[in-house]
Amino acid sequence: MTRETKDYLHLHFIVLIWGFAAILGMSINMPTVELVFYRTFIATLGLYLVIKARGTSFSINDRRDFWIILGTGALIAVHWITFFLSARVSNISISLAGFATCSLWTAIIEPLSVGRKVKGYEVILGVLAIVGIVVIFNTEFNYFYGLLVAIISAIFCSVFSVINASLSKKYDPYVITFYEMIGAWVSIGLFFPIYSNTIVEKLQLSGSLLDFGFLSILAIFCTVYAYSISVELMKRLSVFSINLTVNLEPIYGIVLALIIFGESEKMTFGFYLGTGLILASVLLYPMLNRRFKQRALSTDIIR
Repeated sequence: MTRETKDYLHLHFIVLIWGFAAILGMSINMPTVELVFYRTFIATLGLYLVIKARGTSFSINDRRDFWIILGTGALIAVHWITFFLSARVSNISISLAGFATCSLWTAIIEPLSVGRKVKGYEVILGVLAIVGIVVIFNTEFNYFYGLLVAIISAIFCSVFSVINASLSKKYDPYVITFYEMIGAWVSIGLFFPIYSNTIVEKLQLSGSLLDFGFLSILAIFCTVYAYSISVELMKRLSVFSINLTVNLEPIYGIVLALIIFGESEKMTFGFYLGTGLILASVLLYPMLNRRFKQRALSTDIIR
């Protein structure tokens, strides 16, 4: 088994965990902003212990990078809040399907950020995923708001993924995630006065033992482990290939949601057709990417 194959298998396992994150979010009886506030706080504590145990330095030598990492944390906070909000105003299936547009935004944002040409097949596969979303939208119009919020969440995910791809080449992934979680937690704390005075009457920072149990699972497994490893994989896999594979999150999440929530997650044929198109874009990417790499290598040898 090649290193690339192992990386892709590891990535799929992480995406399976992320598919379960939406279910955990729906199981916690707490508003989305407060939920993400606690998730980032618990994740920060967990990452601190992991970094100490590994004996890794917490230092970020470049001050500019330090502030970029903290700012990226704020983007992650917005992504998570909109993601969980989407599931709550529609359902888990719609939220996960809308999030799959991440591949299209990445196909546009990543080349612009690194100054390379946009690869035609990346755009085509991203558009294929969008076609899947359009099919879903046309058959599930009553979930328009949830789908729109999920797409906004996907855009934020694309932006911070591109930023992390650059940072992962310079710093330890656990250290990056640690400071990003601090940035997310602090940004939500700074947002609380506005949130509590304009959006809700008061904050709901209390919860049951079960809520905090689910929050701990969400923070440790879906964040400390899965998110940090995804940053590590960015050293070897392209941002686009990672985000395109993340499009499988709807498939994994929908299957899990059907098993756990039953009837409330059953959708129309059009919905499953749309998710099938998303799955096709995921499966085609590694094959096309390898083919074009081999063609480019053969051209260089001939030259």
